[in-house]
Amino acid sequence: MIPPMRGLPRRGRFGAAATLALMALAGSPAAAAAHHAPSWRVVHHGGSADLRAISPVSGRVVWASGSDGTVLRTTNGGRSWRNVGPAGTSALEFRGMKAFDARHAVLMSIGDHPGDFRTYLTSDGGRHWRVTNRNTNPQAFYDCMAFFDRSHGLILSDPVNGRFRVLLTANGGRSWHVDPAANVPRAHSPNEFGFAASNECITTSGRHDAWFGSGGSAGGRVYRSTDGGHHWKVSQTPIRSGDTSGIFAVAFRNGLQGLAIGGDFADPATAPRSLALTADGGRTWTLVGDRAAPDAYRSGATWIPHTSGTALAVGLTGSDISTDGGFSWTRFDRGSFDAVACTPHGSCWASGANERIGRLRR
Repeated sequence: MIPPMRGLPRRGRFGAAATLALMALAGSPAAAAAHHAPSWRVVHHGGSADLRAISPVSGRVVWASGSDGTVLRTTNGGRSWRNVGPAGTSALEFRGMKAFDARHAVLMSIGDHPGDFRTYLTSDGGRHWRVTNRNTNPQAFYDCMAFFDRSHGLILSDPVNGRFRVLLTANGGRSWHVDPAANVPRAHSPNEFGFAASNECITTSGRHDAWFGSGGSAGGRVYRSTDGGHHWKVSQTPIRSGDTSGIFAVAFRNGLQGLAIGGDFADPATAPRSLALTADGGRTWTLVGDRAAPDAYRSGATWIPHTSGTALAVGLTGSDISTDGGFSWTRFDRGSFDAVACTPHGSCWASGANERIGRLRR
């Protein structure tokens, strides 16, 4: 489904075992207290595109993509950007992207018509793009994309014949295939689907673990795979779900500790019951109380590597940070972003409407 273009919690809310596990995974309170307030340094803005996906490779190389066939790339840390999108695609929405270096990237477009979904591949920095897949199934609607490594990746579609569809690649996006549909549990109903808001409704950790979240009136669930996306199990979360609400982003710090976050894109200023945490790889989920969680719709989230459980969340009304594993959050920016991602070395970037791109300063 395409969205329109436009303090610590009370520990009693958590079971004792879950609380202790999450606190241990998050790190000590002293480490969290030592964190300085972050800020976004806006390095690009003022264009017409809504950049729904961002894929940083390093502190110097970053790719971002979105509406109007736009694909931006920098190789100098954001001082200058070039539009390197495929020719003749101004009508496409590039909601999914994964870059591997300054030359190699995979791109995904979405849309209401079967031909709108395509995957592209470049090996020369966007000078040339090759179409590697097109959707011909009118039931499919592709939402988001994630990779385990340079070769293995996943693309999530809304349910087809009652089951979410997952495309897999084992060759870096040169070709994609669907495993038998029975490998994914049945959706609750036609009212369970994904959100193509930030390319973060699916995520991976390590070589084999993957998760995706659902929304809609029958959503609020997280599906998990431990074999590279070939087989899936599903768990209910306490996150509120509705026609325009549910889980918009899932993020995992490792194979056990993760978060699911969302809200209602039709009412972005408030977000009751919009954040849940897991300490067992997504088998069970615990709600973070509204007084501790971000108080507005958030479409993107990520963990900052090499920290004691520091996480970021972004949305239309601002950005929040948690330094204690997701138990409590602080608003630090009121600008609009759709997506956020960090490199393995800890360089974090966000993108959104009007081609706003920010680099995190900590």
